[in-house]
Amino acid sequence: MMRITLLLHFGLLLSFCQAQTGGDEAAEEEHVELFTTPTAKMGAATSDFGYNLFRALASRDASTNVFLSPLSVSAALTQLSMGTSESAERQLHRALRYHTLQDPQLHNTLKDLLASVRTAGKGLSAAARIYLAKRLRLKQDFFSLVEQQYGVRPKQLMGGARDMKDINDWVSQETGGKVQRLLAKPLPRNSGVNTVSAAYFKGKWATRFSQSGALENFQVDGGMPVRVPMMQQDNYPVKMGADSDLSCTIAQIQMQDDVSMFIFLPDDVSANTTLLEESLTAEFVQDLSMTLLPAQVSLTLPVLSFSYSTDVMPLLGELGLSDWLNNQELEKISPQPARLGSINHKVVMETVPEGNQYASTASPPSHLAYRVDRPFLFLIRDETSGALLFIGRVVNPKDLRI
Repeated sequence: MMRITLLLHFGLLLSFCQAQTGGDEAAEEEHVELFTTPTAKMGAATSDFGYNLFRALASRDASTNVFLSPLSVSAALTQLSMGTSESAERQLHRALRYHTLQDPQLHNTLKDLLASVRTAGKGLSAAARIYLAKRLRLKQDFFSLVEQQYGVRPKQLMGGARDMKDINDWVSQETGGKVQRLLAKPLPRNSGVNTVSAAYFKGKWATRFSQSGALENFQVDGGMPVRVPMMQQDNYPVKMGADSDLSCTIAQIQMQDDVSMFIFLPDDVSANTTLLEESLTAEFVQDLSMTLLPAQVSLTLPVLSFSYSTDVMPLLGELGLSDWLNNQELEKISPQPARLGSINHKVVMETVPEGNQYASTASPPSHLAYRVDRPFLFLIRDETSGALLFIGRVVNPKDLRI
């Protein structure tokens, strides 16, 4: 019924090109041409890494909620790449999608991008750091290089339970106390090198919601509906379209300070989202931002409030790093053999009904509804740079906890 309403409202069905994420060199050249400034190219590269990482994590179990802040993972792995041999660095940079940039000032560009997305109004705080085992003899040049470039110094661990407390305290401090207990257990004993990354996002809408917190049904695949808090507002300004190939409707909702949320809502509660997940690229989302059509809708969204933790390390093989895992060549970190043991990542996100402006009351309530009451995908994007800040799959919001 929603699809029919959309077709009648817009008078056409938007068709989107689905960019592939494989090794097609011609496609990659076109990708570079689409983003013309160094910052935009870096935003696209970190986003494509994020989409690849999300696909690898989401494919583990299609029935679970999944969330990531890929830019913070990129920052941690980029710091790590500064301690590798040239050949190992090339492998890491390819997985991070940096080989598409042709940017001799890569680290400066990433540093500028990280600074731009952390401005106060965007609601994002993030942390990324390398931790090194006490047993390693370390090269101080690596410490100085990373600190000079990214403003955070890698830290040698002392050993024992206090390391976990030290890491958790640092992450909490960097995220304003919002990301707590990044580590729930000590780091692996046999690892020499570990990275941690974390992000907190509190999204504020450009247009506020008049109703929030009412419990409503959210459809769950294969089960009874669950009751979750919802936000609702009539005549809410969005950009919207439908993709017949992906069998979903798409809404772009403006947030404060040039940030927006894209929501991909499958037509059916039981829809397989694999094709949709495989279609996500920086180019695809950039096309969406230019082709979705303005509309005023009766908008209903779940109130999102969650934390999510994972170790990204097991996913590296799916990102093309199987050979690198066998020969990491962390020679600029230590003269001793050293190996990466874990890539711990945690995200916390909240949305609130507040906003800067009120929805229009000059016209009657819209007959077009966008009701997010079944499993969906969403992403948070910085519109200035195009960088992917958050991405998630919500299967059952009842399971979300901070």
